[in-house]
Amino acid sequence: MARNISHNKYALLPLMVSSALASGISQAQEVQKQEDNAEAAMETVVVVGVATDTEITPEELDKQQANDLSDVFRQIPSVSVGGSVGIAQKVYIRGMEDTLLNVTVDGAPQTSTLFHHIGRVSIEPELLQKVEVQAGAGEATSGAGAIGGAIRFETKDADDLLDEGEQFGAIVKGSFFSNDGEKASASVYGKITDDWGLLGSFVTVDRDDMEDGDGDTINGSASEQDLAFIKLSGDLSEDQKLNISFEQRDESGEFSRRPNWPVLEGDTLYPIDSERQTVVVNHQFAPSALINLETTVYHTKSEIEQDVFDIWGTYGASVETIGFDLRNTSSIGEHTITYGIEAREDEVDSGFVSGPFVGISFSEEGQVRSAYVQDHWQATDELLLSFGLRYDEYELEQVTHGDETDSQGFSPNIGMSYSLTDAITLTLGHATAMRGKEVGDGFTLESAELAPDLDAETVENTELGLEYSQDGLELKAAVYRSTIDDVILDQLGGGTYYENVGELETDGFELSASYAWDNLTLSAAFSHNDSELNGNTVEAYEHNGLANARGDTWNLNANYAITPKLELGWNYTRVDELSNIEVLHRAVEIEWIDSTQTVDKSGYDVHDLYLHWEPLADDRLNVNLAVQNVFNEQYRDHSSVADYTHITGWKIVSGVYEAGRDVRLSVDYRF
Repeated sequence: MARNISHNKYALLPLMVSSALASGISQAQEVQKQEDNAEAAMETVVVVGVATDTEITPEELDKQQANDLSDVFRQIPSVSVGGSVGIAQKVYIRGMEDTLLNVTVDGAPQTSTLFHHIGRVSIEPELLQKVEVQAGAGEATSGAGAIGGAIRFETKDADDLLDEGEQFGAIVKGSFFSNDGEKASASVYGKITDDWGLLGSFVTVDRDDMEDGDGDTINGSASEQDLAFIKLSGDLSEDQKLNISFEQRDESGEFSRRPNWPVLEGDTLYPIDSERQTVVVNHQFAPSALINLETTVYHTKSEIEQDVFDIWGTYGASVETIGFDLRNTSSIGEHTITYGIEAREDEVDSGFVSGPFVGISFSEEGQVRSAYVQDHWQATDELLLSFGLRYDEYELEQVTHGDETDSQGFSPNIGMSYSLTDAITLTLGHATAMRGKEVGDGFTLESAELAPDLDAETVENTELGLEYSQDGLELKAAVYRSTIDDVILDQLGGGTYYENVGELETDGFELSASYAWDNLTLSAAFSHNDSELNGNTVEAYEHNGLANARGDTWNLNANYAITPKLELGWNYTRVDELSNIEVLHRAVEIEWIDSTQTVDKSGYDVHDLYLHWEPLADDRLNVNLAVQNVFNEQYRDHSSVADYTHITGWKIVSGVYEAGRDVRLSVDYRF
């Protein structure tokens, strides 16, 4: 099961000190001080979490045989993934789309959108050492643009895979999916010297069209994916660490012209090719309690081409991002202070690659520069206080159209964590954040315009949490409210026009419980969330790039170790229906239709089973069997586009059904 972060210890790697707590409720960092050893003084950090901060481990992903984003976040009710088809998947936290989140891989932000009908976040679960989810705007260290929260993916290195005393190793893995595809991976890793390790991985996936719960083929869901990854990590000296990683990800297939909408009878499938290259350098220098300097430098380039051969030919877009984050953490008495600067440059280019308009191209450039400071003060043994301040400066230039906009502002936060008893902790926090206009969707640059006097978006997020932990029982509850003012959105209408459209208000509560007893672990979670733009429920079609409504979500999970070598698990997700969602307000405003309409989102129940078996005396051979959607439920995820097909003029608008029953078998062997 996914774990809520609570009293976990991590080495001081990049991103760990910056693991923000939701709504500014702070991290507790206790540095183990040794008077005669300054280096050891900065060796260990304790992170204290709340109900809405969650961590996912590689063991959990292996048991589920995670293959895409939906699998990664399957057991976290506050996080959902819509789109069904892998290339079209979009991630939502508390109903807010990932465009409002700061999403990083080893500290490298995943920025902009190539095409608003596909997702902007892609990751290979095989590579993940850890996934951290921060719901809601948080601390000053959360990163630029984190007005809805943050997701941090951390990849593995050689030390994560080597057993104690090992110098070299390898893993080969093969997987079969009954619905429908194959996956193979190979990783080689080892010590180059006593201080340096190298990891190389290759993953390939070949998927045919899936079937939904009714047994109907989901046309346009087949794809081929290849990923190559290499990571060098080691110690430059006793107090310096360095990680350098390179990732090349490619995906191709024939999809709907709008991949997050279904392929209707008679529709044409169009080839799409996409790729991403990412280079990340992480350096840490920690000679004393006052100096723990972490530097992250990154370069990412993502590209996509869609061949609409029967209309305008091949159209392509690319996003290139380069930037750095430089931060230091100082322990001074009862204070742990993190402060730093970061900067990022984004360039989006698009244009016609073939066809009658070949040679016509468009471009946008954006910059973000930031400075931040966050203090965690252990005021008493029971009381931890947190307060911080962030300054962000945004610039955007529409190179093709000759327009530009800029904005800047401060974002303060304050929070506290108070131990009422040894078992009960109260957390309270309030955070603000701002975000200026960033580079836009690559496929719509040709018509993109900016409203005069465009204001930056600003958010206020407040959260109250209560935690209980004793004798294997953990209970957590949180209630929150987030309000984003001056929302920037391209509304329905002719062309692409970015303007301030009003206020997005998100409020709700989350509950979770877990109990561990001998070989049995049980957990339950519940999430209720309301998201409204100017008082109207949001929906992914009309509020693409902003938010989506989702019914109350329940999650139950049981895990039982039958023997030390055999483990059985069950996961159940229920999403309650949403009825009579009033839609097309904007369409009425611009006179596309006479009156608003309603859409429904049916509820659904999904059961998953998994079995983990180590048949040998050691752990070299692992067999994982997973059955997802055991009862073949026919459903459309609430985080996909709702079904508008009953509305005259909107008969092509709906989300894609999710896959039906999928039996997954994987076998991996360690050399």
